[in-house]
Amino acid sequence: MSTRSLNRVTLIGNLTKDPELKYTPQGTAVCTFGLATNREWTDSSGQKQEGAEFHRIVAWGKLGEICSQLLVKGQKAFVEGRLQTRQWKTQDGSDRQITEVVIEEMIALNTPKGTSSDNYVPNYTATETRAAEPVSPAEEVFSADVKGADKDSTDEIPF
Repeated sequence: MSTRSLNRVTLIGNLTKDPELKYTPQGTAVCTFGLATNREWTDSSGQKQEGAEFHRIVAWGKLGEICSQLLVKGQKAFVEGRLQTRQWKTQDGSDRQITEVVIEEMIALNTPKGTSSDNYVPNYTATETRAAEPVSPAEEVFSADVKGADKDSTDEIPF
């Protein structure tokens, strides 16, 4: 029996809000943003159905700084990383839990609206592998803001 395991997540979706960049007390950058992934299917009665999943994305260090500079709400992005679940107690004593995708790679897949493609590098890949530092328990639990997320984007992936 193998003792190996795999925790790998690969997503392509649209940002649900602009990335938020913060720094730990030790000066390490941490960037968070929401990513929506959409799917379509036909149900048993032949009706077309749509659904969306909303993911909290976390990028640390230099990758976090790059995400905050390159990504904007509504933009399509590829991210790859691992699932991480954090638990903490709030000030009022209630238990909280959140599952996040801690990314190690990001590719911006389209030029943000209002940005000149001459000055934008849409396929910039940033990779940084390092152990994630815990975020302060006082950090707010993610709330997906889906207004303006580009659910019906027909942009082609440029590769």
